[in-house]
Amino acid sequence: MRLAPRRTRTGRARLLVSLLAVTGVVGAALALAPGAAAATSPSGTSARAMWVWDTSTPVATVDLAVASGVGQLFVAVPPNVTTSPQLANLRTLSERARAAGIRVDALGGDPGWVDNPSWVVTYWLKPARSTGLFTGIHTDVEPYTTAAWTTSQSTVVAKYLSLLDKLRANAGTSPIEADIPFWFNEIPAKTATGGASTLDREIMRRTAGVTVMAYRNTAAGTDGTVDIATAALTAGSALGKPVRIGQETTYLGDTAAEVKQTFFGWTRTAMESQLAQVETGASTYASYAGIAIHSAAGYAAMAP
Repeated sequence: MRLAPRRTRTGRARLLVSLLAVTGVVGAALALAPGAAAATSPSGTSARAMWVWDTSTPVATVDLAVASGVGQLFVAVPPNVTTSPQLANLRTLSERARAAGIRVDALGGDPGWVDNPSWVVTYWLKPARSTGLFTGIHTDVEPYTTAAWTTSQSTVVAKYLSLLDKLRANAGTSPIEADIPFWFNEIPAKTATGGASTLDREIMRRTAGVTVMAYRNTAAGTDGTVDIATAALTAGSALGKPVRIGQETTYLGDTAAEVKQTFFGWTRTAMESQLAQVETGASTYASYAGIAIHSAAGYAAMAP
């Protein structure tokens, strides 16, 4: 979930390497009853969402979500989850979250998925749904990190949209959401009938909603969060699709371009002053659906 100066990149495995473990950090900060109702967000407005890549501390993770006003969790699910050693923790996390009134979605994605949609359905989507632990499906594919993106972008775009079509066709009643970078409005795509469109809009047409990775630690002004999220918010309003705004809390690097994309090193109080401004600016759009925090581990490590 990392934004380069213009592009976005995650590095799902790297996100967890340099962060403090959720265990201990969250446990020391929280003392909530397991069945406590989810609170409103710190800004007092819409409930938030949060990515959870590390599922090794389910109780602490749900306690953090409750205390932080999180109403929806995107929880990483491995392939073949029904036989995975992670299943027990996923079950605990899902059951405790639901008891607290928090929706839990299965989170998955890899750039290679664009070339293997049938594998994704067979070995990831269907096993995840069969557990009964998840309400929706949340994808983080990031096709722009493939080598083919620079040599045959239109082909990768078409494959990515076909993947979303395949997921939707096999998801049953589970709503599908997708993470997108803020610049997908600049990427040409075709409609189902062959007309000219943009990638952000075609993703929205195939999903129940999106989370735009508008990673900036300044809310207002040129190149601020609201500014770079405007295209997605506008498209969502036109298409009647909800748009969340993703905000980063993990370490991305030390360059100016990397530092401006994350609240890493900030206190939560200082971050909230910016997020309140994001809420104010984005709430003028009918599509705005709240803020998503990336990620539980990064947020847990922040000082109050």
